[in-house]
Amino acid sequence: MSVFNQSRSRIILLIFLVAFVVIIAQLFYLQVISGKYRQMADENAILKKTVYPPRGLVFDRKRKAILNNTLTYDLMVTPAQARGIDTFFFCKLMGIDTAEFRRRIINSIIKNTSQKPSVFEASLSPQKYARIQENLWRFQNGFYVQERPIRSYPYEAGANIFGYLGEVDTNYLKKHAEDGYVSGDYAGMTGIEASYEKALMGQRGVQYLIKDNFSRIQGPYENGSLDVAAVAGSNLYTSLDIELQKLGEKLMSNKVGSIVAIDPRSGGVIAMVSSPTYNPGYLTGPERRKHFSELYTDPRKPLLNRAVNAAYSPGSTFKTLQALVGLHEGVINTRTTFSCSGAFYGCGGARPMKCLDPGTFYLQTGITHSCNTYFANVMQRVINNPKYPTQDSSLRAWNKYMFGFGLGHRLGVDVPTERRGNIPTPEDFNKIYGEGHWNFCTYRSVSIGQGEVSTTPIQVANEMAYIANKGWYIIPHVVDSIEGGDQFGLLEKYRNRVVPLDIPDSIFEAVHEGMQGVMESGTGRGAQVPGVVVCGKTGTVENYAKVNGQLVKQPNHSFFAAFAPRINPRIAIMCVVENSGRYGGTYAAPIVSLMIEKYINDTISAARKPLEERMASTNLIPPLMMKEIIRMDSLKRSKEAEKELKNELKNIKDTLQSEDNPTAEEVKVEKRKDSRVPADSQRQKPAKSDMLTPAEPARVTAPKDRTRT
Repeated sequence: MSVFNQSRSRIILLIFLVAFVVIIAQLFYLQVISGKYRQMADENAILKKTVYPPRGLVFDRKRKAILNNTLTYDLMVTPAQARGIDTFFFCKLMGIDTAEFRRRIINSIIKNTSQKPSVFEASLSPQKYARIQENLWRFQNGFYVQERPIRSYPYEAGANIFGYLGEVDTNYLKKHAEDGYVSGDYAGMTGIEASYEKALMGQRGVQYLIKDNFSRIQGPYENGSLDVAAVAGSNLYTSLDIELQKLGEKLMSNKVGSIVAIDPRSGGVIAMVSSPTYNPGYLTGPERRKHFSELYTDPRKPLLNRAVNAAYSPGSTFKTLQALVGLHEGVINTRTTFSCSGAFYGCGGARPMKCLDPGTFYLQTGITHSCNTYFANVMQRVINNPKYPTQDSSLRAWNKYMFGFGLGHRLGVDVPTERRGNIPTPEDFNKIYGEGHWNFCTYRSVSIGQGEVSTTPIQVANEMAYIANKGWYIIPHVVDSIEGGDQFGLLEKYRNRVVPLDIPDSIFEAVHEGMQGVMESGTGRGAQVPGVVVCGKTGTVENYAKVNGQLVKQPNHSFFAAFAPRINPRIAIMCVVENSGRYGGTYAAPIVSLMIEKYINDTISAARKPLEERMASTNLIPPLMMKEIIRMDSLKRSKEAEKELKNELKNIKDTLQSEDNPTAEEVKVEKRKDSRVPADSQRQKPAKSDMLTPAEPARVTAPKDRTRT
């Protein structure tokens, strides 16, 4: 062989050798060093599932489980692995169209990229779950079913207290970046579900499962040795009495307002009713989005927790606080009297403030009979007290009392969205009227709980706890303890007494005496609780609403606040019924009396059962709200009729298979013709018969009562 040929063969051999070495090196890199293809193989053969822990349970004061867990199933999608599937068949299984399919895929990519799993549809219905499970193998790695615990509500009450869970969005993920949430997770959005999210959520686990070539689960990978167990959330033990809560919601049926009951000894919330309310289970399951939309647009605002997030003028319930201030400031004593000729004329005859019961009153009878003139005089003396050099300084001193009583600021209750209410300050009046251009007569209605003062129901109930305890309270709270300890410090502020002012017990006793008189001979005498000494105060609250740009007076709110028993009080409670049009003693007081009786005696006597049923069945939905409900119902029916018409036109078009189809107006005309009753059929009398046909159910007519009432 020539030297040239030998050289050429060596070069070729060398090339092959280098190529062989490169291939071997690349294979070594791919199989040993790089995990890319191993990862791809693992992804095809191994399913990594997040295991959601059961959320902590919630118990009431008697250790009844009032918030529980059950399982639901979410359909998860990994968009990058869902390509090439039979989209039409999949959409048919899911009951959606291809446009909706694309929208959900795009949303999943935007929320969580195409490589990570996202929720395609939450809380599958049993029918969908069965269909999907049977056909899941057809969609390879793109879809899988994820178990997730959801809430169940054994007593179907307390929706405004518990709140609801919702899927976390991008804003929530940013706000809680250090808490380990990922897209598709659920967290507490309102109520104690949100306040105690850290304790309730637990810790997620991971499970590795082997799949076959049809993506069917075959069992655990490596016998589960790589799995991480989920840790259940901590249980919460509350001060709630779920039976009392249910009674409160029953009594407030077809009414707008709130009831708040507190144990004055501990600050624990016994009941917190916001009305109208809803079944808390309404916001779980496959219909959650639809139900949420219905609740959100409901004119009655059932999602608003009125107990902490609605502010009302407290009316005459405020007079108890004015009495405390007047006695402590020394501008009156228990025997100080004021005469009322039918109105308060302390700001001139041109501006009288009317009073219902003319007469001469001292402190106890002033509270008992709720005399406006008495308490207007008391506050006027406080503001004009010569020990304060200016109107500004005297109003600031009065503000300090109100702040100490828990008004004008958030108390810090463990239910979110609490409002602060309003106590007027010198800055407020300087801004409105100018410095030095206002005095007591400018805001005299504040003396009787009207005008610029506003309070939340939780504040009024806490005010009763403060009076019952003779000068102290513990910040109201729903949760008493957390199983396993309060590792996040969520309960620290609910451990200590708040003693804002140094008011002697004798002053509180004088106010207690007047409040007991309210129940025995005053404005609340119709709401006595047999065998229980109740101290209470009624309130009739004037209010206005903006109608067509004008402030229009609305029916009065019915207000009542109380504590019981007088010695060693166990419950401090308030009730407001919006726009009842009656006095505090007409509706709010009887409702509170039933709540007190149920809590203290654990039952309502047979003699008072008719009162319970009468209060529960009375419809007091405010006129303006009722008008809006009717308007919304009419709009809803109109939309449903329009949707029905579109479906009918589509069916006609599909049936005729023609371009010459009737118009919507023509179909409407025909439907109106079909709905008319023929003239001769109106005149035709039915034949007498002893037989009742299914089409014509019996109509029972009550005999006429000839007794006049």
